[in-house]
Amino acid sequence: MSAKRILITGGTGFVGANLVRVLHSQGHELHLLLRPEYADWRIADIKNDLNLHVAELADLDSLKPLVSSIAPQWIFHLAAYGAYPSQQAWDRMVRTNMEATGNLLQASLTCGFEAFVYTGSSSEYGVVDHPAAEELRLEPNSAYAITKAGATHLCRYYARTFQAPVRVARLYSVYGPYEEPTRLIPNLLIHGYYRSFPRLANPENARDFVHSEDAVQALIRIAADRRIPPGEIYNISSGTQSTIRDLASITARMFDIDEPPDWGSYPDRGWDARTWCGSNQKIRDSLGWSPRFSIAEGLQVTKRWLDEHAEIRAWYEAQVMGGC
Repeated sequence: MSAKRILITGGTGFVGANLVRVLHSQGHELHLLLRPEYADWRIADIKNDLNLHVAELADLDSLKPLVSSIAPQWIFHLAAYGAYPSQQAWDRMVRTNMEATGNLLQASLTCGFEAFVYTGSSSEYGVVDHPAAEELRLEPNSAYAITKAGATHLCRYYARTFQAPVRVARLYSVYGPYEEPTRLIPNLLIHGYYRSFPRLANPENARDFVHSEDAVQALIRIAADRRIPPGEIYNISSGTQSTIRDLASITARMFDIDEPPDWGSYPDRGWDARTWCGSNQKIRDSLGWSPRFSIAEGLQVTKRWLDEHAEIRAWYEAQVMGGC
C-alpha cells in the first residue's frame, strides 16, 4: 500500500494513539487535529514525526480552510466525549460527538477524500440479548449513546446524499497498550502485580473485548477498501463476550493470585449488562478481517507491554494504587 496523507481526530486518545502509532510505522503522512488542552503522553516518542494542528472542530469557518490545506486522502474521526463516567456534560457531548462530526464531514467534502472512517460505539444498540448485527434497530440507552447514534446517522446521510466514501466502524470494548490506567483491564493487571484484585462489580457483567491491535487493523482495512458502498457500517468486535468473572480468573492465573475477588464492591452502572456481544460476521465476510487475539492472549500481550515499558508501568501503578 502506498503512503497516504491522513487526517486523524482523537489521535492522542487511547484508540487514536494506537492507530497513529501503527500508521506512523507504515510511513504515512499524519496530521492530527487536537484540542488546545491535549495530552501527548501516548505519542510523546513519535510526536516530532507528526503534523499537529490545534483546532476547534465546532468552528466550521476555521475548520474548512485547515482541512483544505491538508487535503487528506484518508480521514479517521475518533474524537469523542462521554465514554467515561466523569464525562457527563450533555452540551459537550452534542458539541463533540454530533456538531463536530457534521462540521468535519462538511469540511472534508469540499476537498474530496478516498475514505472517511467514523468510529461509532456498540452502545448505540442499547441492551440486546443476542450478538448485535449492523442492521439491528438502534435503541441507545444513555446520553452518550444517543449522540453517537446521531453522529452515525449524520455520516450515513452525507455518504448517501453525496455518494461519498464515508464508513462507520462501531467499536466494542477496546483494550490494550495506552488505555487509561483506571479502566477495568489496566486496573486488573496493575493489581495483579501486587497479587490482589481491585474493587469489582457484579461478576456476571459482560463485554465484548477487542484488543487494540485488532481494532486498529480493522480501521485501516475499512479505510483501504475502495469497494465499500457509501455509508456502510461494520462492527469491530471479537464476537465473543467475556464476563468480569472470566477476566478475574484469567488474571488470577497470570499472576498466581490466591485471594478471591470482592464481588460487588464496585457499584453497577446504568449501562452495565449481562449480555454484550457484537456480531462480526459482516466484516469477516466482506473485508476478511477477524480478531487475532482471544481475551486471554490479549491480556498477556498487554501485560508484556507493561513489562517492557517500566516508566509507563510505574505511572500506571501510581494512578491505580495511589502510592500504597
